[in-house]
Amino acid sequence: MKVHLFTDGSVNTKLKFGYGAILTLTEIEGNDFDLKRKIRLKRFENTSSSKLEIQTVLWALDELGNINDKVILYTDSQNIVRLPKRQKKLETNNYYSRQNKKIKNEDLYRLFYKYLDSLKLEIVQVEGHKKTKNKNKTDRIFSLVDRASRNALRTEKDE
Repeated sequence: MKVHLFTDGSVNTKLKFGYGAILTLTEIEGNDFDLKRKIRLKRFENTSSSKLEIQTVLWALDELGNINDKVILYTDSQNIVRLPKRQKKLETNNYYSRQNKKIKNEDLYRLFYKYLDSLKLEIVQVEGHKKTKNKNKTDRIFSLVDRASRNALRTEKDE
């Protein structure tokens, strides 16, 4: 069996908080109404856009628990997509930059790599904000998750 995991986040950079949205499916199907009801939201404090993306992915992976199924993670985050290729270098350098400073979000990256090493994880980059006519099923589902995180942020701002 496969688990399809859609994640996205939306952040208020001035106030440094944001909302992560996740949707876990075993099949890439369903009508928009049913899918929207399955999306879960979480508020994160003291965050940035890059940090929120990794926080949301970690939350989603944590929610899965200990599974042996293949996990396909759908994200529009370049940072998340590039993390597997950066693993060896970051670990070799003990998470220090060329300027000999600890990299930001080191603890989150370490946790992500623990998941990467223990799960059958495939990361698929979704192109965010495609025109509707160019969207496939995956894009359409991702749009629902993207919209949920943006709406949660917007709703709080309006209150």
